[in-house]
Amino acid sequence: GLVNRVVSHLIQAIRSTDSSFGSIGRLGAGSYYEHVKISEPNEFDIMLVMPVARLQLDESDDTGAFYYLTFKRNPKEKYLLKFLDEDGKLSAFKMLEALREIIKREVKNIKDVEVTVKRKKAASPAITLQIKNPPAEISVDIILTLEVQQSWPPSTQDGLKIEQWLGRKVRGEFRNKSLYLVAKQNKREKVIRGNTWRLSFSHIEKAMINNHGSSKTCCESDGPKCCRKGCLKLLKYLVEQLKKKHTKELDKISSYHVKTAFFHSCVMWPNDTDWHLEDLDHCFQKYLGYFQFCLQKCQLPHFFIPQYNLLSLEDKATSNFLLRQINYELNNGFPIFWE
Repeated sequence: GLVNRVVSHLIQAIRSTDSSFGSIGRLGAGSYYEHVKISEPNEFDIMLVMPVARLQLDESDDTGAFYYLTFKRNPKEKYLLKFLDEDGKLSAFKMLEALREIIKREVKNIKDVEVTVKRKKAASPAITLQIKNPPAEISVDIILTLEVQQSWPPSTQDGLKIEQWLGRKVRGEFRNKSLYLVAKQNKREKVIRGNTWRLSFSHIEKAMINNHGSSKTCCESDGPKCCRKGCLKLLKYLVEQLKKKHTKELDKISSYHVKTAFFHSCVMWPNDTDWHLEDLDHCFQKYLGYFQFCLQKCQLPHFFIPQYNLLSLEDKATSNFLLRQINYELNNGFPIFWE
């Protein structure tokens, strides 16, 4: 409730302060909205979505995930022209800065809640708010997102292999949904200019996690229950606890790695009968085994962009470290779950 109040206040203010952001709306993303949050609801991801009619996407590297955006002739969105850089590319950096300034000014006007904007983290696409909520704090990541009404780029062609799991029709429906691009710096750029955008599929990921059965009634109130979400929560918790213990060594590992491995597992074991609720232990071991295999090979393909490896070789040390920690937990009956 508190988060909704703060975010609604900010959206009103953003819309009325700068006409460039007049059409902005919100979309909840991340684990809280996928109902796989495992600890207190103290972290929220809110995507601030701006509809844009058409953009030209040019790949900024060979991952197929990062793009430069330019407008086709005579864009409807004249109000965005002030965010172009000297090469005519839409600058994520300029847009984020403008948004951050409005938010920094506006949080002071939110009555009876103490909200601060955290210092900017390099390469993070988020504007992070801290909301005082005694005895704790709530952290809200605000992510600037463009919603583009056009077909997905070629790099996604062979991704989203869900035909056996959720069906061909569902895949078609997903691929007809808008394209989302988040203001995300591409770390591989030689010269960091802050004008790259990354594809985001949070809206599809949320839909897959919330309707995860190969049968339509899986986990509905009167339908059969499966253990898919239970497995995802367990591995998320395991990795989260290991990250708390070894912050520096596991800095590059995120819950997105866990979620991606989960989607691949759902494809490898597509039937609801592969995930019987009473087989949680066995299913978790299978899913964990696949994740270990990925770490060992330093190979975890992005679920929607198969050419994009989320565990690149330059992070081999991180993958090896995590693998050793997981093996230790596995061989000792997961002491971390009992701490």
